[in-house]
Amino acid sequence: MINPIVKTIELPDGRTITLETGKLAKQADGSVMLRMGNTMLLATVCAAKDAVPGTDFMPLQVEYKEKYSAFGRFPGGFTKREGKASDYEILTCRLVDRALRPLFPDNYHAEVYVNIILFSADGVDMPDALAGLAASAALAVSDIPFNGPISEVRVARIDGQFVINPTFEQLEKADMDLMVAATYENIMMVEGEMDEVSEQDLLAAMKAAHDAIKIHCKAQMELMEEVGSTVKREYCHEENDEELRKAVHDACYERHTLLLHPETKISTNAKMHSMLSAKNSRLSIQKKNWKKKLR
Repeated sequence: MINPIVKTIELPDGRTITLETGKLAKQADGSVMLRMGNTMLLATVCAAKDAVPGTDFMPLQVEYKEKYSAFGRFPGGFTKREGKASDYEILTCRLVDRALRPLFPDNYHAEVYVNIILFSADGVDMPDALAGLAASAALAVSDIPFNGPISEVRVARIDGQFVINPTFEQLEKADMDLMVAATYENIMMVEGEMDEVSEQDLLAAMKAAHDAIKIHCKAQMELMEEVGSTVKREYCHEENDEELRKAVHDACYERHTLLLHPETKISTNAKMHSMLSAKNSRLSIQKKNWKKKLR
């Protein structure tokens, strides 16, 4: 029995975005079908249960693919298959990656794969502005640790008015084109192009985008509640030496803080020289102790 859960987000101009989960790609850790008009994106996310030994970074891979069939076309002629990712698809992957990557826990090192596929495009709404929302929603309904949700929107200024997620036709008339990614509390990334504008206008555009993103994030939080994915999986990917951490903190933190507020360049150099001298003396003592142990 398929019982999909659907959340609807209304845009100021009357258009709607729907997030549906529980119907497609049920074997993935999380999957969401996003629909805006006749533009449909399927986002899936899968993560390994354990980290590869020795991994000390976040092995996240984001892939965005626009199928030929989404536009009612099929590869023909000599090439019968989908080609490699275009520059546009790679740039869309990077937009999503830059918003998601910082929000995974620092000590989480399991492999995570985020796949976003454009299944239907009507040529009206721009799918790249919806990819971030789809990916975040898929993470939200999964049990993968993630300090989200987030969303991305495109904000354009047309005839002095800010429009959220404009159509292709509307964007041609815009003198400001920004992609903004944010959580409910903070803006994560801003990228775009514009004619020369004042700082006040740029801040106003970012505020308009963040106000729209807050609505997207709230819808994802409600979706998490309905799915029951508010509790994430347990993991242990790091074994930290707390004694070493404390020793480094006690030895360096206070001295480094003093260097952040130097009175003069001479005093800074003097403090740095004293720190290096103290470090060298400690190293020489440690070397002598090791030589004694080796004997």
